[in-house]
Amino acid sequence: MAGQLSFDGTAAPLVPDKASLPKLREAAAGCTACDLYKTGTQTVFGEGTRNAEVMFVGEQPGDQEDLQGKPFVGPAGKLLDKALEEAGIHRSEVYVTNVVKHFKWTGRGKRRIHQKPNWSEIAACRPWIEAELDVVQPRVLVCLGATAAQALLGRDFRVSRQRGVPVDSELAEHVVATVHPSSILRADDREREFAEFVNDLEKIAALIGQG
Repeated sequence: MAGQLSFDGTAAPLVPDKASLPKLREAAAGCTACDLYKTGTQTVFGEGTRNAEVMFVGEQPGDQEDLQGKPFVGPAGKLLDKALEEAGIHRSEVYVTNVVKHFKWTGRGKRRIHQKPNWSEIAACRPWIEAELDVVQPRVLVCLGATAAQALLGRDFRVSRQRGVPVDSELAEHVVATVHPSSILRADDREREFAEFVNDLEKIAALIGQG
């Protein structure tokens, strides 16, 4: 949580003492804790209600998120919306964010191709996700993909082995990990992978219902 961990060369000094989501978003807009701000169009902060019971955390914003300034609005975000709807979870009732707030990419012709953030970039951005967790205090934390899961649950965490299995953590009452929706877009059998993803989200819906 915010205040529990501190890294040298991170965004920690930028995090407001008395944080609210609007204040965090405003402060993060000027973040230069790592070099990704130099190539990203803008900081892409989390979005959703501070009363959300569920927080979904992905790796980083993609091309469309970088341009629009909102998380999960590109192809993977649209797939997430569809899966949430099928699982009976309303997007308006969740909080979505990423462990890294700037888009890391490399050029290929006119396209900007996603590059995986390194650990120093993840560490630099860590205070923002901690602050979001402190403000929202979700009952359920869902890590989408390996980067988010390892950033929050440890480098030894393997989504392939521990997908959908509750994890003991101080970050939230219920903590689970599943695949990132972008992996479904790259899968050979999208229909099967999507069905398994919906099944994971249905388990999340059940956890919400226990409240």
